[in-house]
Order: sequence, then C-alpha cells, then structure tokens
Amino acid sequence: MRHSCSVIADPIFSRHHLAGHDENRGRLEAIERVIPDGILRRPAVAASFEDLARVHDAGYVREVAALSRINGVSFLSADTYIGPGTFEVAAFAAGSSMAAAGHALQGEHCFALVRPPGHHATRDRAMGFCIFNNAAVAAAAALEAGIERVAILDWDLHHGNGTQEIFYASDRVLFCSVHQQAEFPGSGWVDEIGEGEGKGFTLNAPLAPGAALADIEYVLDEAFVPAILAHDPGLVIVSAGQDMLADDPKGSLCLRPADYGSLTTQLVDALGTHLALVLEGGYGPSQQRGVEAILQALIGVPFAPAARAPRRSTYEVVAALRRLTG
Repeated sequence: MRHSCSVIADPIFSRHHLAGHDENRGRLEAIERVIPDGILRRPAVAASFEDLARVHDAGYVREVAALSRINGVSFLSADTYIGPGTFEVAAFAAGSSMAAAGHALQGEHCFALVRPPGHHATRDRAMGFCIFNNAAVAAAAALEAGIERVAILDWDLHHGNGTQEIFYASDRVLFCSVHQQAEFPGSGWVDEIGEGEGKGFTLNAPLAPGAALADIEYVLDEAFVPAILAHDPGLVIVSAGQDMLADDPKGSLCLRPADYGSLTTQLVDALGTHLALVLEGGYGPSQQRGVEAILQALIGVPFAPAARAPRRSTYEVVAALRRLTG
C-alpha cells in the first residue's frame, strides 16, 4: 500500500553554511540525492515574527535578526554560528516545519528537510547548532490554530532540551525523547517529567552507549506509544535526528540506516496517523541513508523489526519511567 507522502526541500537551506563545521550544507545535499522517486517535493515556507515569538522571547528573535545583517560569521554559542542571511534561513526552517504539520493534519506524511536544526534552542538562546526550535514552533502554531493536543517524539542522539523546556509546564504537548544518556547537553534524565500542569507530560528514555534498534523499539512499544495514544493528540511531530547511527561521530549508539525505516513503520502502524517529521541532527557518512529509509517506510516499503531483545539497562529505564509517570 502506497501512502501519501511529501518532503519540504529547498535551496534556501544551503545559504546557512560554514565550511568545516559539522552542521553544514553538505548534510542536506547528501539527503537530496537519495529522496525516493515519486515523493512530492514542496518549497520552503517562512515563519513570521509572530510565529517565532510564540515560543521564543521577542528580544532573542530580534537579536538573531540583527546579528544576521552583519557581514561575516559570528557565534551565538560556542558551537552555533550565524552569518549573513541566517535569520531568513532559520525562519524558513521553522515555517517549513509548520507547513509539514499542516500537511500531516490534511492526511499526508510530510518530512521537513530543514536546517539549521532546532531541538536544542531554548526560549532565549541558541545552542547545539540550533537557532529557532522548529518542532516547538510547529507545535505552538497547531495549538494556536485549534488543535487541542500535540505529541512530539524526539529520536535524535541528543536530548531535545529546548523543546522540553518550552513545554515543560504544559499538559497540551506530550514530549517524548529517546537519546544517549549523559551526552550533550547533559539533560534528559528519566526523572525529568514536567512540572505544574505539565507534570507527567515529559518522558525521557536515556539509553546507555551501545543501544540498538531493539532498545529503541522497546521504548516506543512499552512507554512512548502508549503515552501518545493516551494523550490522544491531533498532531504527532517527530524530531528526526539520524545521529543514532553507528557511524555517527557524535555518539555511541548502534543503529543501521534501515533501522530508521523500522522505527517509522512501527510508529505509523501503532499510531494510525500521518506524521510531520522535522530534520534534526545526523553527521555521519550514512545519515542520508537513514533519511531515505524513513521516506521509504512512509510510502509503504516494509521494514522488519529487530531480531533480538533489548538490553537489561533499557528494561530498567522503561520500568523507571512507569514508576514515575504511573
């Protein structure tokens, strides 16, 4: 069965670039070469100032805009660069993530192939290569448009600390992150479950180095998917980082490119809804193959689940999540 699927891909995202930096335009150029035939390509869409200010401090948005008008490259954080035109590119990344969410709501899987990534960006600062929080901007726009509840599932190697911070006190956004424990930015521990009205609406599964497909599948099956179904969201956003791959230089997880197809199939089958995916990290030589597998799964190519059991440490993480969130 062939599913309706599109990508948002646009030359605008190549304009944010620093040669030699890990987060450079070559990441998307590699992905563009492996987009399967038959998938509709959509142009980028810009977010407005008001769209960005739903989740970011207005002063921070203005600061990024002002720095982007200066000639030459500077840094918003130790690892996050900004150059001429970066504000415009980042606004298109956030707006395209909103557009992907809109297409999902209309019954079409849509993957926003955008950069710079977003999930480390907090309300008022850039970090971890991220300037505006693309998934958060998309979620906030959906809530503003009348969607009652949104779920964000983050499967990047690194914890989506910015997304967590933005919605930490909200019961309208369920945030689920599976990531390598103790990696950058050092957050995302299992006891971080939200606060106030948002208590219980943040779920973190920090996995030990060496985790593979079976471990991620177990977290989804036993913790995240049941929580998402109970939340009954009108929209599901995936912060899709492909840096859990075994050849990625940033961490020590052990996924193969095809495993991302398995995870995508698992989500689509279990949730029965169309997904809005937003590109996050992925810096190894096979990151584009991971994206290719995701897109193949979205159009109905079958992928097999893991053939082995999860490790004991993963069972323990899920058991701890159940104790903390009921």
